Amino acid sequence: MLSQHDLKEQAADAALQYIAPMLTPEAVIGVGTGSTADLFIDGLAAYRGQFRAAVASSERSAHRLAQAGILVLDLNQVQSMPVYVDGADEINASLHMIKGGGGALTREKIVASVAQQFVCIADESKLVGQLGKFPLPIEVLPIARESVARFVVFLGGIPTLRQGFVTDNGNQILDVSGLSITDACALEQTLNNVPGVVTNGLFAMRPADVALLATQTGIRRLGL
Repeated sequence: MLSQHDLKEQAADAALQYIAPMLTPEAVIGVGTGSTADLFIDGLAAYRGQFRAAVASSERSAHRLAQAGILVLDLNQVQSMPVYVDGADEINASLHMIKGGGGALTREKIVASVAQQFVCIADESKLVGQLGKFPLPIEVLPIARESVARFVVFLGGIPTLRQGFVTDNGNQILDVSGLSITDACALEQTLNNVPGVVTNGLFAMRPADVALLATQTGIRRLGL
């Protein structure tokens, strides 16, 4: 039986095969954050002469890309990207996701917004019928932590401060459990409109275009 690490490697390899036709001398590739994204970066190193550069969604990924010999650009230097590749903490059949377990949700959402395609790579355990079992991360300005937490309680959620963690943007994260997420787009909009919220980990208004899910019997593809 394949281990979870084996499955993550399988998903990363599938993403490399998927994006290979998009690699041109001018192409800039968007790269996410997390253990599966790390494996994708490691594999991407073998293609570094075939595309121009990458944009990373975190300092961690930027460092790993640079170590692999891949030029890393600031997103402000880039007008468009053919693809953004990242993992997910949960994904449903509509390709709506919960992301942010690694704390990079804001930059992930920003970089993904510039890409023509969002490719989600994950193992099959991340596919769920309904989002919400994985606690929903919300990045908040420190001054707004308690006011946002009270609003989340009003919605029926249970907020927990991610202790000892500061995002790359200098903010804090509330991990919210207990939410029944039946309309991910509506909840994403509602939370993003709360004063002090930078963004939340629902990727529903801009979902993945394709998901490459590693299983014990091979890759299961959803979407395009």
